Amino acid sequence: MTERLQKILASRGVCSRRKAEEWISVGRVTVNGNVAQLGQSADSEIDDIRLDGEPIPTADEYVYIMLHKPRGFVTTLSDEKGRANVTQLVDCGKRVYPVGRLDMDSEGLLLLTNDGDFANHLMHPKAEVDKTYEVWVTGYQDGADKLLERPITLDGYTIRPPKVRLMSRQGSGARLLITIHEGRNRQVRRMCQAAGLHVTRLRRVAEGPVTLGDLPKGKWRHLTPAEIEELRK
Repeated sequence: MTERLQKILASRGVCSRRKAEEWISVGRVTVNGNVAQLGQSADSEIDDIRLDGEPIPTADEYVYIMLHKPRGFVTTLSDEKGRANVTQLVDCGKRVYPVGRLDMDSEGLLLLTNDGDFANHLMHPKAEVDKTYEVWVTGYQDGADKLLERPITLDGYTIRPPKVRLMSRQGSGARLLITIHEGRNRQVRRMCQAAGLHVTRLRRVAEGPVTLGDLPKGKWRHLTPAEIEELRK
């Protein structure tokens, strides 16, 4: 079956569709030995598709990984400031990329894969994959957890009411468990700011059915078949 080259590259985990279009435009992609053209289609089962002279991964080489991301690592693979990115922590023998974002100052569960269709499914708003965070804040006052449960507007989009649970409190400091249904940029931090709270630490502890558990910081593991199947649903 023929498909656009940028879709094939994304589905094989090589890069995003937008980045694929850039690479095709500058001549980094070839099909059967010929430099590919933007808008070109190919059959990934028959044609020899290469990036910088190297064959792209085959469909049966997909990997699905959970990383316990430490602070200080970015999830973008092309950082203009040259900061360390999360893929430097994952030595799985495949080229993988993060599913979604987790900002540099945050830590916790991060999924990585080279299966573009799987990643696109999880990142699509219709997937509604809940994400749960353990959040340490200052400036906490009685009722702040209820303020956080309000449906506020971010980037012109009204988020669904999150689930918030007060785990512990000492004076104006508190530890909260927050579950959100979307993944807007820095959503939890911006929600807390709108409620008058300052986030001092943020750790993602669950994404859908997958939980961080006792995985050490900076370490990774393969997802189980059951976890992959649940995420696909």
